[in-house]
Parts: sequence; C-alpha cells; structure tokens
Amino acid sequence: MENNLEPKPSLFKNWLSILGPGIITAALVFGPSKMTITSKMGADYGFALLWVVVVAIFFMMVFTNMAARIGIARDESLLTLIRQKFGKTTAIIIGLGIFLVATCFQSGNATGVSISVSEATGTNPKIWIIVFNVIGILLLFFKSFYALLEKLMLALIILMLFAFLSTAIMTKTSAQDFFLGFIPSLPPLSMGLIIAFTASCFSIVGAFYQSYLVQSRRKLSSNKQTSERQIVGSRIGIIILGIMSAAVMVCAANTLHPQGIKLSSAAEMGRALEPLLGSYASHLFFIGLFGASFSSLIGNAVLGGSLLGDTFGFGNNLNHPKVKLFISLVMI
Repeated sequence: MENNLEPKPSLFKNWLSILGPGIITAALVFGPSKMTITSKMGADYGFALLWVVVVAIFFMMVFTNMAARIGIARDESLLTLIRQKFGKTTAIIIGLGIFLVATCFQSGNATGVSISVSEATGTNPKIWIIVFNVIGILLLFFKSFYALLEKLMLALIILMLFAFLSTAIMTKTSAQDFFLGFIPSLPPLSMGLIIAFTASCFSIVGAFYQSYLVQSRRKLSSNKQTSERQIVGSRIGIIILGIMSAAVMVCAANTLHPQGIKLSSAAEMGRALEPLLGSYASHLFFIGLFGASFSSLIGNAVLGGSLLGDTFGFGNNLNHPKVKLFISLVMI
C-alpha cells in the first residue's frame, strides 16, 4: 500500500514558520541607535522611563499586527495594493522613502558592528566595516536567502537576549525600583529621550515590512499556519524587542545612574561597565551590541532593497537578481 503521508516538519521548523517574520522585525528594529537611546534613558533617569517601553511596544504591536493581517489576507504585496488604490506615484514615493530611511540607518549599523568587534580584538574598526558589509553581500548568493535570513536573525536574537539579560542580572536589580518604573512619570528634560525612543521603537517602516515577511514565509513553508498563529508569532517578536530594550535600560539604571555617568553612545556603555562590573560584563554587552548592529545591518538592507524592487515592478522576491542588487546598494 502506497504511503502518501508527508513527513511532519520538525518542532524547530514549525516554530520558525510561526516566529520567523516577528523575529526578523525585532532584529532589524533593535539596532545600535536604540541601544544608545535606551542606555542613555537608564543612565540619566534610572528606572523612571521603563513605562515608555510598554507604551511604544504596544503601538508597535498594533501596527505590526495590522500589516501582518494584510500579508495573510492578500497575495499582492502592500505596495502593489497601494499602487492599485492610490496610484503609481504614491507607491513610488512610499517605496523610495522607505529605501532612503533604511539607507540612512546603515552608517550607524556598520559603525556599531565595527566598534563591537574592534573593542574585543583591539584592531582598527574601519577594517570591520568593510569585512561585515562584504559578508552581508555574500549572504545574498545563498539559494534560499529568506530561509537563511530567518535562521541568522533567530541566532542573533538569542545572542542578544543572552548578552543583555545576563548583564542585567549581574547588576542585581531592585524589584521595587523596577516595578515603580512602570508608573508613568515625566522627569525634568526627559521628553526628548521619550520622543526619540518612541520614534525608534514604534517603527512604521518595520511594521510595514511585516506584511512582506509574512508572505515570504507563507511561500516558503510547506505546513500552512493558521492566521491566528502567524499573528501570535508577530506579537512574540515585538515582545522580544521590548524585553531587550528594557534589559539594556535596567543595566544602565543599575550601574551608571547611581554613578552619575552620562553617555552619548552604546559603545560608551560597554566601556563604562568594565570598571564597575569587570571585563566579563563589558564583553557581554559588546556581544549584544554586535548582535544588534549586524542584525540591523542585514535587516535594513533587505527591507530597503526588497521594497525598492517592488517599487519599480521587480517584485520583492529576495532571490530576484535586481532585488539582490538593490539590497547590495543599501549595504554599500
């Protein structure tokens, strides 16, 4: 008797099909700029601004869910739907705008990667900017780039969670101070940081791209997930984004705020941890900075390049030669 039953996918593949799009969004949104802002919030105001994380994550989750539902419900891409509804000019303006936004973030992402590696190796950071941009471009030549992207982003998210949560635990947080931070308050001169964090965390561009990621995962997956499971996967990714943001803020609040240390970059946070907690904590933080920078370096390039391809009618298939060219342009 012929057996027509298909083998069940492994547990890892099943979870990856659910979590993949949300994980990629979390990884590309949580970059070195967000680390700098959250570090500064914790260093300047302690735990007082933890509530901002909850508010920003809530709105990010709402808009990500909206985009995911569009991706689930329709076969056409979001830019195609905009082109059909509002015209070609509107779609081009949005597509070019997103491409430029993604490109503008690349210098900060490349700098974050180079600093994190150069601090650990004692080498010239400029070398690592070239090395990791070349690595990013070479990744485009893998046969199934989206499948590779999911696995890479998942690995970097796990790396960041381990690094930031371990560092936060080492700082011995006061439970009372931690929970008081979720009560809304406005410390003097904090509004600028609140706006900056909300703008970087509540990423309309990242939420917009969620619809594309959901469609890419649907084309790749042999086991079709229910729409509710896909929405849950998107939510989990955004919750992880919030956990990482809170962990960095807690670390800065515990170590730098009591000392009155002011920061202007995430790299300064890593260096400041060494005399306070030892080289192990500093290295852990720089590992997290590497994960945040490299994931955003790749993620932003993929976002900008694929949407530019869709803008000019080449589609958003990550294996299309023109789309790969546009992704490479963002990295360069």
